[in-house]
Amino acid sequence: MSVKQSVIQHFHQQFRTLPKYLVRAPGRVNLIGEHTDYNNGFVLPIAIDREIWIAIQPRNDNQVVLHSLDFTSSNSFSLDQLKFKDSGWIEYIKGVAWSLMDEGYSLSGWEGSVMGDIPIGAGLSSSAALEIAAIHVFSAVQGFNISADKMALIGQKAENEWIGVNCGIMDQLISAGGKADQAILIDCESLKTRSVPIPSETNIVVMDTGTRRGLMDSAYNERRSQCESVARFFGVSSLREVSIEQLKSQKKGLSQLEFKRAHHVVSENQRTLEAVQAMEHNDSKKLGGLMVESHKSLRDDFDVSAESLNEIVKAAIQFPNCYGARMTGAGFGGCAIALIKSGTYEAFGDQIAKKYLSATGQEPILYVCNASKGAECMKPDA
Repeated sequence: MSVKQSVIQHFHQQFRTLPKYLVRAPGRVNLIGEHTDYNNGFVLPIAIDREIWIAIQPRNDNQVVLHSLDFTSSNSFSLDQLKFKDSGWIEYIKGVAWSLMDEGYSLSGWEGSVMGDIPIGAGLSSSAALEIAAIHVFSAVQGFNISADKMALIGQKAENEWIGVNCGIMDQLISAGGKADQAILIDCESLKTRSVPIPSETNIVVMDTGTRRGLMDSAYNERRSQCESVARFFGVSSLREVSIEQLKSQKKGLSQLEFKRAHHVVSENQRTLEAVQAMEHNDSKKLGGLMVESHKSLRDDFDVSAESLNEIVKAAIQFPNCYGARMTGAGFGGCAIALIKSGTYEAFGDQIAKKYLSATGQEPILYVCNASKGAECMKPDA
């Protein structure tokens, strides 16, 4: 049974009727451009065919009641008394409600069921998908229209100010505005986007290491602070405005750690733009090489990789029909991605499983991801 069917069935069991609205919002994989979004740089993600689904009906009061199939738990809150309690999944819904109301939107209550097949904590942005799905629900219930860009800003605000994770705009924007069969180049300063074709005869494989580390428990916010410190040194608003030449010329004025952090961000922006050119020329080999360079920079300069990620990337690039691989997401565990030749997935999966198990004692989970369209609201019979 699909996630969509499961969430409809669960809703029917809970409320003895069909939902009035169904909302889906995808997770994402970032092909390249890591830790550049909160530095106003460039990122190149795809929305993936793994999603959060919410089935709902409006209520006649200001209560939000939601049953999670993934956590086998129920939560509720009043829109009149929003208070942060803990870091549980309901806080993402609550944070979106707060963010919307803080922006002047009038909200009303609803009840429903939620389920997803985005691995939680794996670096595939399950939290951003939940935020964007919730924004769609509130807009459907209240009847207001909201653009993908505005949804992304609302979701980012909820994550930054309610949840306490200083993420950039990428995750929310790609979940809200993804395109089928396309990557999206996002300029995180202007929020301008551009569709970029996935190279032909390739597959994007997500390689889940089975390791997890939450963003709030990681050094994510510390990395952002370090980047902001270097930007202040240069007298600019973000590292987006610093070139490789400028950075190298002022190396003596920075600590070794500051230089390394900034070097990753500045070089990663350059790699991301080069990746767009490679994809537009259907150059899988060039794209793959840039992915490998990106991983090395994240590992050595930004120090956000992990042994599990390094081992699975190492195993991937040893496969003859793998063009390149890198960690994806904030790091410290979670997933890596590989770009492989179409038709070689079975052999690739066998090799990765053997090598990764031998190196770590853990079994990875691998699956091909297809670029999908962004979030949407629909009727249950759609």
